[in-house]
Amino acid sequence: MRRSRGLTAALALSLAGAGTAIGLVLIPEASAITQPVAFTADDLPTWQPNGIVWAMAEANGTVFAGGTFSAVRPPTGAAGAEQEAVNFVALDAATGAPTSCKLSFTVGEGSATVRALTVSKDEKTLYAGGYFGAVNGTPVSSVAAIDIATCTPKASFDPKFPSTVRALAATEDTLYAAGDFSTVEGATRERFAAIDATSGALKPFVANADEPGRALQLSNDGKNILLGGDFFTVNGAQSHALAVVNATTGAVTKTYGTIPSASVIKSIAADATGYYTGAEGTGGFDGRVALATDFSEKWRDQCLGATQWVLPYDGVLYSSSHAHNCSSEGEFPDGKRHFLLAQLTDWGNGGLDAPSAVNGFVRSPGKLGWHPTANDGLGEGIGPRVMAIAEKNTTKYMWVGGEFTLINGKAQQALTRFASTGDVGAPTTPVASVSSVKPGEVQVRWRTSYDADDSKLTYRIYRNGSATPIATVSASSLEWLRRQASWTDTTVNAGVSYSYRVTATDAAGNTSARSATVSVAVPTSVLAYPNQVREDGAHLYWRYDDVVSPYVADSSVSGNTSGIQLNAPALRQTPGAITGTSTAMGFNGTSQQVYSAHRQTVGSSYTLETWFKTNTTRGGKLIGFGNNQDRNSNNYDKNIYMTNTGRIFFGVNSGGAKTISTGLFDTYNDNKWHHVVATQGPAGMALYVDGQSKASLNVTGSQQIEGYWHVGGDNLAGWASRPTSNFFAGQIDETAVYPKVLTEAQIKNHFNLAKTATDTVSKVTATEDTYINQGAPSTAYGASTSLAVRGTSAYETYLRFDIPAAPAGTVLKSASLQIKTTTVASAGTTDTVSVVPVTGTWSGAGTTFNSKPTLGTTPLGSFAGVPDGSAVQSTSLNTTALSAVLGSSYSLGLTSTGTNPLWLWSSESTAVDAKPQLTLTFGAK
Repeated sequence: MRRSRGLTAALALSLAGAGTAIGLVLIPEASAITQPVAFTADDLPTWQPNGIVWAMAEANGTVFAGGTFSAVRPPTGAAGAEQEAVNFVALDAATGAPTSCKLSFTVGEGSATVRALTVSKDEKTLYAGGYFGAVNGTPVSSVAAIDIATCTPKASFDPKFPSTVRALAATEDTLYAAGDFSTVEGATRERFAAIDATSGALKPFVANADEPGRALQLSNDGKNILLGGDFFTVNGAQSHALAVVNATTGAVTKTYGTIPSASVIKSIAADATGYYTGAEGTGGFDGRVALATDFSEKWRDQCLGATQWVLPYDGVLYSSSHAHNCSSEGEFPDGKRHFLLAQLTDWGNGGLDAPSAVNGFVRSPGKLGWHPTANDGLGEGIGPRVMAIAEKNTTKYMWVGGEFTLINGKAQQALTRFASTGDVGAPTTPVASVSSVKPGEVQVRWRTSYDADDSKLTYRIYRNGSATPIATVSASSLEWLRRQASWTDTTVNAGVSYSYRVTATDAAGNTSARSATVSVAVPTSVLAYPNQVREDGAHLYWRYDDVVSPYVADSSVSGNTSGIQLNAPALRQTPGAITGTSTAMGFNGTSQQVYSAHRQTVGSSYTLETWFKTNTTRGGKLIGFGNNQDRNSNNYDKNIYMTNTGRIFFGVNSGGAKTISTGLFDTYNDNKWHHVVATQGPAGMALYVDGQSKASLNVTGSQQIEGYWHVGGDNLAGWASRPTSNFFAGQIDETAVYPKVLTEAQIKNHFNLAKTATDTVSKVTATEDTYINQGAPSTAYGASTSLAVRGTSAYETYLRFDIPAAPAGTVLKSASLQIKTTTVASAGTTDTVSVVPVTGTWSGAGTTFNSKPTLGTTPLGSFAGVPDGSAVQSTSLNTTALSAVLGSSYSLGLTSTGTNPLWLWSSESTAVDAKPQLTLTFGAK
């Protein structure tokens, strides 16, 4: 099959409230489209052919498209009748609709096709090449000249090309042609020729090649012309696929031997700084090469995926292909096809990374945030084939033609276009998570969103349902490079529960929906195990407490490596490995795993740590590092795995697989939680299980690849005592990766801390609630979705909770009440609202102002005013008083002495986080 690194995700912080952003780097403020990308990824309504578009050109706001088709029809879903268009159509660049220019390219025998279009320097003449014998009935031989003003073929221009012409390039007086021909006007001209631009007369230029020509580009100084194609020789000189020849004579001025023999050059383009080529290969080179003005190579993009067209514009190289593997460039692994890409034309024009060598060539500048999607489509199933930029009414349009039948997931055949203005696509909705491992601190995390034409996005964090964000964080991402971003809230109180939501906004102001609400109770004391993992420097820490698929949050202090769940592992398995604080993830042993969301490298010193529980007899990988994500890696290293008998192995690839393991009778498939740690550094390899050293080996090297962490599965072919299954069946918890070697003492400490008693949190929702209204003294409000509190005239609210008993060996350490204001105007209050015990009896259905219960006089807590905005509010409650009623049904009253009413959601409400709730924290006596 013919097939064809990276923009580093930068992160920034702008605070709208107290807190800290973790691991973030300042970035410039984004413009309407993230520069230097010049076009949105939002496709515009465009008329579409019923076949394939092979060629495009533009002049004066009109786009010319040629190919193999017989008609054009309105955009999908638009009104209008199909129009005849025989292998050619002229369209208004701004509307996407056909113009009055109608040309029909036909041939007496076989199928006519237009394969090349170019416009003269004065934009008065359109030249067409391909395989055809007439234009609107005027006889021609595979090349024609069209008067643009009158849309008529020039009958006096009739050079004789006996076979297909695939590329054209025009100067003021010369038209160059490339294709399959071996003669022109009866004279030998093998695959390349030059003719007079006015008369069509053959010129003395000779650049004979042994295989077809496919691309032409005049040098910036006009002295040379670059040739591309399938050839291996030009004028007898060895030069495969690419050559430079004198523009007048055709004499070879530069040859190339660096394009693999299975590759051909399909496109060549130029800007003021040099030249760019697009290649297609059969298991060979499929990417792009940038040449300096002296024709020497500047960089090479070795992505696989049949590059069809290259188009430099304003410092960016746009390309069409079906790129499916950019591993060599440090970008996406083999998998999904990316049909339209953009990258910087040079390392010196704003690239965030420094150039490096890959396979002996300078690596290309990284891809930018421009990701319109397409599909393989018709014909050869290549997707997009050709690109052109047109301008009309000060707006620039990127036109794309080819074989595709879908654009951005919608039906659209062969032609589409994108504008320089009018970005309307919103980023994807963030998936947020939240954790707290010590008092006074909550870490809010989310995998960065994806926007098809904005790599720099602004994230807003909302707390407790407030309409005003508590913080604003900026972060960069690409479709395949979506690091985790995070923000730490340092304004929280111990023992209180908080909820958070996150939105993403692009530079044009398009905003995603809010993320699902995530909530956490702040502990009253440090959670020993997770806090120590963070303190010891983990830069990846997956705790598997996630409540939604498919993302796994990184809980490390500065971590940005979220995980992606593959094939839906089981979430929130209990009990987890760590007493009282964590859930685990369950894996089926056949297809499920978690892999890291972005590509990275691993240093020479590192530590791998995880917990597992299983009774499998088929073994499987616990954790490892491999070069692919959702498919088997073909380079894999740093593996901890279990054999069929339950032994644990740790292996690295250092000139072959080197492994160490637990003893022959040291097995761990006993359905109990076990702790495994593997290290490698200057002292070699070491393996620990349950805090004990099990094996070591003086091997310091490993395979240096760019790749992804895998937990629960990936390739194990070729490794010692390879298990029956690559995939692990069982539960995994608390996976951590450190960029250093942990000491034996640190490892033992982690194992021991996992058994330390920790706080447990119970969240109890009101089982019944109501309020009374002095203004309607006989009315019961037990079925209402709202509650009210006021002093005069009186409203009082009553809440009933089934309070659990303290777990064995613990006491109540803190308690808080959470309420949420409704969405009605002025639902908040400026008055103090007291929380008091209810000493009398009441029921939701029967309690009215006339039958209201008695309230206690000593407040258990209070709200010092509640702001408007349908937001969650919490207040701490008297722990001693609540300790006395643990294990019972208990009622609280909300009362005020002021005149400003407070309106709350009741337990009947379906609004998110609306129901009144108690948060109870239990800990050791």
